[in-house]
Amino acid sequence: MAFKSLLVVLTGASDASEPLDAAIGLARADGAHLDVLCLGIDRTQVDVMGIAGGGVIVHASLLDQVREASDKLAAQATARLQAEDIRWAVEKAIAPMGNIGQVVGQYARFADLLISAPPLGPRGGSEDEAVVEAALFDGRIPVLITPKASRLPLPGLHVMIGWNDGDEALAAVRAALPVLRGASEVSIVVIDPPVYGAGRSDPGGALAQMLARHGVSCNIIVLAKGSDPVAETLLRQARESAADLLVMGAYGHSRLRETLLGGATRDMLQKANLPVLMAR
Repeated sequence: MAFKSLLVVLTGASDASEPLDAAIGLARADGAHLDVLCLGIDRTQVDVMGIAGGGVIVHASLLDQVREASDKLAAQATARLQAEDIRWAVEKAIAPMGNIGQVVGQYARFADLLISAPPLGPRGGSEDEAVVEAALFDGRIPVLITPKASRLPLPGLHVMIGWNDGDEALAAVRAALPVLRGASEVSIVVIDPPVYGAGRSDPGGALAQMLARHGVSCNIIVLAKGSDPVAETLLRQARESAADLLVMGAYGHSRLRETLLGGATRDMLQKANLPVLMAR
């Protein structure tokens, strides 16, 4: 992979070892620099006026706890990274729960890739979901979701593209070009292509042509959606074809709609059992 600036954000909401291990492996393979942001989350909504200033005292005490949490994460990350032969830096920051997007977005803007454990999985937390969304929407960088014990997306692996002809899917493919050029096999998976439209007679053909010009040969697989959600259909195909990495667009619908009604992105953030590269 040719991502030269990697970012991991630690919040303490989930096990830090999974994204750190993945990021270290990728940094070593490509000579990339790894930045680790240790984020203390202020979850309080305290009336700072209070009674006789009591609210100020309470809030100050809670902020001290948040700083201590950030310091602890930084110490753990530093201890883990000191033994590694890669370039790295550890930074600390504090963010209110409702302002994670702005803080993480500022760091993400100058990175090539955020690496995260599945934020909606059994070991994830709401903070991790906010970090992933901040990278996608505020930092506008791709995100690599790395489930526990999954293989790293290094050269020579099978990459599967979930393709729906949308802007988000195309952004993900463009972001994944460094990976696709080094893949041993690339599959374009199209689920229920439209009956009407410019590409109806050759679903995925225009994408395959674009990738061919980058030296990437692809095979195209067209699937019927059936009764299963899109994410489950993609994961089943990835399992059956022994894919090592899935590339897909993120949040083709609004975040609010996906939160209320569900969607392929949120399903994948919860159920992914192989590395997933997302962008929008």
